[in-house]
Amino acid sequence: MAKTKVLSKDNRNKIVDLHQAGKTESAIGKQLGLKKSTVGAIIRKWKTYKTTDNLPRSGAPCKISPRGVKMITRTVSKNSRTTRGDLVNDLQRAGSKVTKPTISNTLRHQGLNSCSARRAPLLKPVHVQARLKFAREHLDDPEEDWENVIWSDETKILLFGKNSTHRVWRTKNAELHLKNTIPTVKHGGGNIMLWGCFSAKRPGRLIRVKERMNGAMYREILSENLLPSARALKMKRGWVFQHDNDPKHTARATKEWLGKKHFKVLEWPSQSPDLNPIENLWRELKVCVAQQQPQNVTALEEICMEEWAKIPATVCENLVITYRKHLTSVIAKKGYITKY
Repeated sequence: MAKTKVLSKDNRNKIVDLHQAGKTESAIGKQLGLKKSTVGAIIRKWKTYKTTDNLPRSGAPCKISPRGVKMITRTVSKNSRTTRGDLVNDLQRAGSKVTKPTISNTLRHQGLNSCSARRAPLLKPVHVQARLKFAREHLDDPEEDWENVIWSDETKILLFGKNSTHRVWRTKNAELHLKNTIPTVKHGGGNIMLWGCFSAKRPGRLIRVKERMNGAMYREILSENLLPSARALKMKRGWVFQHDNDPKHTARATKEWLGKKHFKVLEWPSQSPDLNPIENLWRELKVCVAQQQPQNVTALEEICMEEWAKIPATVCENLVITYRKHLTSVIAKKGYITKY
């Protein structure tokens, strides 16, 4: 229910003055542009309490003192993994007996909500410094330089798994009806590994890796797909290739192969998937695939290829255009993981 508008003190006093002057509630309402019921309520309050001010309202007293609120807020700020049970025990030792829901409500009023912890790469100090160095060195690179980069990566897509989340409209106790569930099987029911690339112009090639990838297979993938992608994407002379620091990518044989092909490789900081804009394309691909609910690995592969080809060129362009903004975020976060 929406909150009612509170009358100003001047209007409330005018109502009382007009009432004492002998005017009816209807006449006062018309003169002041108020409902008759509103005028009547003000007059009754004045007659009963001799005031038109808002009276104190009843309600349960706060179970946690202001000092207790500061204490638990400071505790969770220092250690975000503190449990409600820990906070209940802390307050009990301080002389306040409260329940876990009270803890939740109190922290929520302080702007702190209980959320699932996000999974992110483990960053050691050396990784943080490398990420900062990368962001600072490339922050002022012109947009044309990023448009001349081919971004690449591998990803795994599950047949039945948590590729995306779904929300459904349902009635009470209908959570297990077939139409309201997402089918799952043990171990995901199968999966496929994909290698793909893209540039600011549009997606490049996407292929399925059918065997366990090693250095030799990775070089074969690049040999058969990287240069054709560069031609199809009409990359300018001196284009740059990006891949992460997976051991297969940084193996001596792979570096030598790239050198013989005269490919320029973007120096990449370890533990930095958030710096690769292709992660956004993987996320969108997985959402689209999950919505179609393929029933076998063959259908999964076909749908992946179809959805990859449908990715608009504008999406790829926007990811590259906003890359400098993302580097700024990395610097603002002092080298820690950021959201693209």
